[in-house]
Amino acid sequence: MITTIDKNTALVLIDLQMMIVQLNVAHPIAGVIAKSAKLVTAFRKAGLPVVLVNVNPIGSAASKTRKDSNPTGGAAPKADWLDITPEIAVEADDIRITKTTWGAFYETALHDELQKRGITQIVLAGVATSIGVESTARQANERGYNIAFASDAVTDLFMDAHINSLKYILPRLGEIGTADEIIAKMNEL
Repeated sequence: MITTIDKNTALVLIDLQMMIVQLNVAHPIAGVIAKSAKLVTAFRKAGLPVVLVNVNPIGSAASKTRKDSNPTGGAAPKADWLDITPEIAVEADDIRITKTTWGAFYETALHDELQKRGITQIVLAGVATSIGVESTARQANERGYNIAFASDAVTDLFMDAHINSLKYILPRLGEIGTADEIIAKMNEL
């Protein structure tokens, strides 16, 4: 349940980029994108920052470690691989962050950008709930940010992982509500 939204809140969208939104996910991606776009509209209307995070793991230390899973199957990236999905309608004032690992704070300018704007809370949405969203939330929590999660604007590659994050992990890091509930609380500011 969302109890409040700080007056200095930023929306942080995780990995709503062309490569990621084409993956098979647990929920219809069109709905996740639509709810994320609705949040973007509300944040822009309120004059609050919108942060668009994409991932480019190629060449990172994490991309060179041994693991069983390779979600891209080793395919070469396409030209639009890093582009944010067009439904989000990127604007010049948006904060753009490219991460190389799961969490958006690790070795990026995200914390500095939020601090420059006096941000005390972030609203998180995007893909994947148990990977980029959860990792970013853990890092935000370590830095003292209040966190809200848009439960209908997140999804995962696996339903079990999504449910585990929403049921057990994310409630320990912040508050969970729908995009509409978050927007309603924003309208109370």
